[in-house]
Amino acid sequence: MWRIDIMVIVKIIFTIDLIGLILAGLYMLAIMPKRNPKNLLKGKLGSYHYAHRGLHAIHAGIPENSLRAFRLAANNGYAAELDVRMSRDGSLVVMHDESLKRTTGANASVSAVTTQVLSQLTLEGTREKVPSLEEVLPLFVGKTPLLIEIKPENKNHELLTKKVTDMVRQYPELNYMIESFDPRVLYWLKKNRPDITRGQLAENFFKDKDCKLNWFMRLFLSNLMANFLTKPDFVAYKYEDRNDLAPGLCKKLWHTQLFWWVVPSQEEADPLIRAKDKIIFEGFAAK
Repeated sequence: MWRIDIMVIVKIIFTIDLIGLILAGLYMLAIMPKRNPKNLLKGKLGSYHYAHRGLHAIHAGIPENSLRAFRLAANNGYAAELDVRMSRDGSLVVMHDESLKRTTGANASVSAVTTQVLSQLTLEGTREKVPSLEEVLPLFVGKTPLLIEIKPENKNHELLTKKVTDMVRQYPELNYMIESFDPRVLYWLKKNRPDITRGQLAENFFKDKDCKLNWFMRLFLSNLMANFLTKPDFVAYKYEDRNDLAPGLCKKLWHTQLFWWVVPSQEEADPLIRAKDKIIFEGFAAK
């Protein structure tokens, strides 16, 4: 019969506990964003609710990411969130999906068509055209801020981020922030434009049926483990995943400013606002 050596068992338990503590400590350091950032949502950036893809309502003929939706947001005192991709000929296009099918009916991707082709398309059965970033920016100059999401593809993260930052630089009176799911975008900003307020977009990628990431990247990005490299000013996390560990730890441990996307009602927005979190809303006029 095997004899149980109590001391051996104690040593094994101690070793396991020690390894656990070390891993927990490393994780808490990995999710640490920028500490006490000077540009952390001060002034106008932190004083507004952000209308997701503009103040859109397709039942009223106002499609998402349209000039009309952005104009309504700015004129009614709302900041706005928008998405930027790059066309085949290098233009900055305001469009959420990689495919144009859902919003325009065209069976092509944004990166595969030219600006001329895009100019002929309309959004969701309306007369609204697919806007360029250059058309949207002047609507917010001297008014409310913009939250610009950079959506790279085909390894164009550096070129796309540089193009966006070069363009917004032409509007010195514009208040804006940049966010992305891709940590490489934030890393580029950290190295090249540290003055720009930057945010890490994230969600629980294990719950996303359309996610194309492998298991490791889902784990890495869901748990915000790129923060130690990118040092974001804020974290924007999916509202449905608000009870996940990573965003809560970021706020409690490091006092990270949280944004929640997409908040669907005032009732659900109110407790977030009381907790001094920021909201990216859709489907109602936030108060």
